[in-house]
Formats: sequence, C-alpha cells, structure tokens
Amino acid sequence: MRNPVGGHVPVAGGLAKVGLGYARELGAETVQVFVANPRGWATPPGNPAEDERFRAECAAESISAWVHAPYLINFGSHTEATAEKSVESMRHSLRRGREIGAKGVVVHTGSATGGRPRAEALAQVRELLLPLLDELTHDDDPDLLLESTAGQGFSLCSRAEDFGPYFDVLDRHPKLGICLDTCHIFAAGHDLTGPHGAAQTLDQLVATVGEGRLKLIHANDSQDVVGARKDRHANIGVGHIGEDAFRNLLRHPATAGVPLIIETPGGTAGHLADVELLKKLRD
Repeated sequence: MRNPVGGHVPVAGGLAKVGLGYARELGAETVQVFVANPRGWATPPGNPAEDERFRAECAAESISAWVHAPYLINFGSHTEATAEKSVESMRHSLRRGREIGAKGVVVHTGSATGGRPRAEALAQVRELLLPLLDELTHDDDPDLLLESTAGQGFSLCSRAEDFGPYFDVLDRHPKLGICLDTCHIFAAGHDLTGPHGAAQTLDQLVATVGEGRLKLIHANDSQDVVGARKDRHANIGVGHIGEDAFRNLLRHPATAGVPLIIETPGGTAGHLADVELLKKLRD
C-alpha cells in the first residue's frame, strides 16, 4: 500500500480488545499505542495473552503497529535522575514494542536543560542512547524513531537540519529512523504550504539523514502559523498547513510506503473524518 493511514488508539482495557476495536471503527490500516503512562516513569509488564492476540489480529488484518514512548524521556537532561529514568523507560518501550510486534518506537529528541551547551547535551545523548540501539539485535526488534519538537525552549532537534548532528552522535545507527510530525516541523519554521513547500522540506530531510530513514509520519495540521513554535494540532485541512500540503507530501518519493498516524483533536468524529480525508488525498 502506498501509505497506510491510521491513528493513535486508546488501549486502557486491552491492546487488542480496545485498541484494535477503535482502529476498526476508524477504518485504520496502521495504529500507534502507548505501552506505559505517557506522562509517567512506570514500566508495566505486558500481558502475554493480550500481546499475542494483538500481534495475531494485526497480522491477520495487515495492520502495522507503532509505539510512542513516554513524553518525559529526555536524553539531553542535566538532571541525573531524569537521564537514568529516560534509559529505563526507553528500554522498556523498545522491549514492549518487540513483544507486541511493533515496527518502530517513537521518542521525542529532547532538549538541553540547565543551561548546558548543546554539544554537551548531544554527547550525553550518545552515551545514553547508543547502547540501547546496540541492544537491538533480534530480527523482530523495532526501529528507534526520532521525532523532532516544535522548537520550544532549548530543543535539540526541531528543524530538518537538526537531525544531522543527532544522527552523527549516534553513528547513523542502522536501527535509527525518523518519525516526521507535520505540525512540529511546520511550527519549527518549515513552510509545507505552496506548490513546493512539502517537497523542499522532504528533500532537506533526505539530504540530512539519507534515503530510507523516514519510517513514519504523524499527520497533524497546525492551529498556529508557520514558525510559531507552538505544538497545537488541528484536524487535517482545517489548520494552517491545509489539504494541499498533505496531498503534495504523499506524492514525494521519500514518503513511498510510509504510514500516516493522526494525533488530531475532535474525538471519534474528528478522527474518522481525518482518516477518510487522508485516504482520499492518497488515492
């Protein structure tokens, strides 16, 4: 399929029972889930029976699965406790990703806190994250997908070119990939609108990290104008990015086969409309 379209699904009550139930309601061809509280450090064990059911049903329906790691993770943090917990949380997300058959685990690229220089924060990213990448030795281990932020504060990665130094400190590891959030990259100053906006952004991303590294797209419109550095998602076509940008994004060679996950507002009705619209733009 050119671009499977789906969404982030709720899983309280069961990955398969609730998560895939919601996915079917949306007509989703791909899903993203949390495997822990996204705003906490807890690392809950999985339920093997539920994991197996989720894997089997995803396989039977050709649904690819993705995990989003907790938001608290920051490998650039100057706080020792945060750095240590980030490693533990990331390792848990990667292990759970393998257990449920996920293709990739998305993590935010973090920021340089405590006034430390960017280079120092990136050196710590290498120290903490490279060993986790090297642990991914099983055939069914997920990729680790970096997601840039909207450019708030002392973000280590917000624009396409920022992925370069991040990839370099991680030795451009083969298990490293990109999750491109359209709202974030737009908020960070990449204008996706106009006839060439999406193409120019994707060209720059490929020039920075190489071909084949873009594994997932978070398809979100933006409530704010380009360069606003605000992470406020809007439904597809009703924000400042607009339908045409998504249509152009889907035509670019770099997005061939890359799944689209929506993280948009509006509850079930909004999600249904967004999945339907993206399928229409794709087809």
